[in-house]
Amino acid sequence: MNIILPDRMDGMPAQTLEDVRQVTLIGANGSGKTRFAHWLVDKYCHKAYRISALKALFPATERNELEDSIDRQYEEAAASSPYYKNDSATEFQRLIFLLLHDEFLDLLKYKALLKLDMTNGGKMPLTKFDKVARMWQDIFPNNRIMRDGGKMLFTNEKTDETFTEIKLSDGEKAVLYYIAAVLYAKKDAIIFVDDPEIYIHHSIMQALWNVIEEMRPDCTFIYNTHDIDFVSSRTENVCVWVRNYDLMHNAWDYEIVDAGGTLSDELYFDLLGSRKPILFVEGDASHSIDSKLYSLIFTEYTVKPLGSCNKVIESTRAFNDLQNFHHLDSHGIVDRDRRSDKEVQYLRDKKILVPEVAEIENILMLEDVIKAVARARKKDDKYVALKVKSSVMKMFKSDLRKQALEHVRHRMKRMAGVCIDRRFQDIVSLEDHISDLLNELNPRAVYEELCREFHRYVAAGDYNAVLKVYNEKSMLVNSNVAALCGLSNKDAYIRCVLQILKGDSSSAQSIRKAIKACFGIGKE
Repeated sequence: MNIILPDRMDGMPAQTLEDVRQVTLIGANGSGKTRFAHWLVDKYCHKAYRISALKALFPATERNELEDSIDRQYEEAAASSPYYKNDSATEFQRLIFLLLHDEFLDLLKYKALLKLDMTNGGKMPLTKFDKVARMWQDIFPNNRIMRDGGKMLFTNEKTDETFTEIKLSDGEKAVLYYIAAVLYAKKDAIIFVDDPEIYIHHSIMQALWNVIEEMRPDCTFIYNTHDIDFVSSRTENVCVWVRNYDLMHNAWDYEIVDAGGTLSDELYFDLLGSRKPILFVEGDASHSIDSKLYSLIFTEYTVKPLGSCNKVIESTRAFNDLQNFHHLDSHGIVDRDRRSDKEVQYLRDKKILVPEVAEIENILMLEDVIKAVARARKKDDKYVALKVKSSVMKMFKSDLRKQALEHVRHRMKRMAGVCIDRRFQDIVSLEDHISDLLNELNPRAVYEELCREFHRYVAAGDYNAVLKVYNEKSMLVNSNVAALCGLSNKDAYIRCVLQILKGDSSSAQSIRKAIKACFGIGKE
């Protein structure tokens, strides 16, 4: 079905969604999303059918005036039925009455057909009650719905308990309500569903709505939701992001959105569904320690490993560009990796956290982290820290010129890219510029200055300064930190750090404090 959307605030023509099966309306609280849905209901009032478990389970203060609403169908059925008198207080109870009422009428109709031998071989057609019972069992395999003496009863195969709908949980009532309610929508209806995720456990949400939609292929479903997990579960979905509403002109700022720029659908919707601030990190969930460590340090965040440094930076930017939509904070963490102070500050301004050490392995070599592990292993923490620091300083002194050269190489690579990234009138100009680059960049002067700086670190015994510039993956092994802590190897040392962080001991608190301080968090 084609759905015409409301007027736009920017004066652009209203959009038309052609031949759509699923539409989801998303937007922040106060964006005008509910008014947007009301506008659609009013426009398509002769086809509109609106349902909401949130409203259905509690006594309503007003009647649903839409044609063929459950309220209207209930009133007509109750008025015409000599068999049932039901003063149902909620829409859910009215729906149960309708199911039982229609079941009774269907049985009477079948009995009349039997007398006339018009039952197609004695096979009774599926009733609405049958369909609900079948779908209920599909969703809850160990449960059954039965008819008994004009009542709807529920059984649990594990307990053999039999009970009425009153004893159902709110989640079970919501499932029953949605299954049955959709059956009462007229042919080719536009079914508006408010908060389809309310009361529904995420483990069954996708399966439930898939079954419901398959049951009514003739209908178009328009969902008004805050739950991005639900949005991502709709495979034929057109997602409308409602951003703002102009009351005076009755117009909206909205657009058709995908997953949000450079982020994948899966990642974007997964993040929004978490409802916690997001922390993008390097590495992967299986093999690197980034996600494992940072998940235990920054517990208030949902940590998402993205692989490369560039992916972390780009994803953080893209996600924060849409903060007005999802209202979730986002940060990234990347290794320092020989970046200058100017580069580091630029990243921090973009919500990218950069530690005061060269790389993540160096975080595990922080003095307070070493001491905490030593104490946890019943070792002399001061002695262990002293020995490790001494080993690292000797290693750095030996590698000093090599490390300086690597820093120069990094800086030259960045600076050369900047210098060449300009316009040239002709190839000769470019050649001349490249010939002059050596003098302009002066790598030897940079190298000699770094060597002097690094020598000062060694002379002063400045362990923290060394950790800030020393990129050496073998440091954990060659420093002998694992053996000094009574552990077999570096992997055992890493596992020990992670294990400590899973608790809330004094050692765990010391490690968290030290690592957060390394990112400038919690410093006084």
